[in-house]
Amino acid sequence: MRRRPWFLATVVTVIAGYLTIPTLLVVPMSLSSGSTFQFPPPGWSLQWYERFFTSPQWLEAVANSFQVAAMAAPAATVIGTAAAFGLVRLSPKLRSAVLGVVMGPLIIPKILVALAVYGTFVGLRLSGTVFGIALAHTAIAIPYVVIAVTARLQGFEHNLVRAGLSLGASPFAVFRRVTLPLILPGILAGGLLAFATSFDELIIALFLQSPSATTLPVLMFNSVVYNIDLAVAAASTILVIVVSIVLMTAQAIGLRRSRKKELA
Repeated sequence: MRRRPWFLATVVTVIAGYLTIPTLLVVPMSLSSGSTFQFPPPGWSLQWYERFFTSPQWLEAVANSFQVAAMAAPAATVIGTAAAFGLVRLSPKLRSAVLGVVMGPLIIPKILVALAVYGTFVGLRLSGTVFGIALAHTAIAIPYVVIAVTARLQGFEHNLVRAGLSLGASPFAVFRRVTLPLILPGILAGGLLAFATSFDELIIALFLQSPSATTLPVLMFNSVVYNIDLAVAAASTILVIVVSIVLMTAQAIGLRRSRKKELA
């Protein structure tokens, strides 16, 4: 690979194009002047964006998605960070076993998770509520936070904590002044990934939806399956933009921290 950098660059470019081009095709479709889904568009128009931003139904779905993600992301960040601290203190064998359980939401098919959550939340009267969706999204977002924070803790210098404690600082003061600043990029990256995961999740939200608790992905799904509404193309573009900004921000945080370590 070192002798053929052009080959690696070509492979990466092909894979990136294969993953992103189908998603980006929705952007020109959202600007179509036609009345059906077609590519290339017969003409250009902002009619579907106008319909999206003037529809109470679409705007309510966007508000619900932001509300759910705003509740799920902080909760997942706190729980995932605490779990990461616990994991790094375990023995290697026990850590692998516990990590497998924590990573369960990423391994188990979403449809099975959705069925289990729905059956539980019906009895707790959380089905059909924004809070119930946020609670379920918290569970599936925790693994992303654990991964991001654990990666930061793997290279953490624990002698700094011991030095702070030996100088008379309380455990909380050491955490606030030493540990937290060093692992903060991992926490922020994990929180952003949790936000993107919640904002973009469909299957669980589809099971827990109600007329007053419909998220943007659920409404997009319903608009394609039940009643064809080309405003879904505008909604898809907006969803792609929001999720891309969040993920690129998380990536930028990681790159910035890596460059600082290299300079140090």
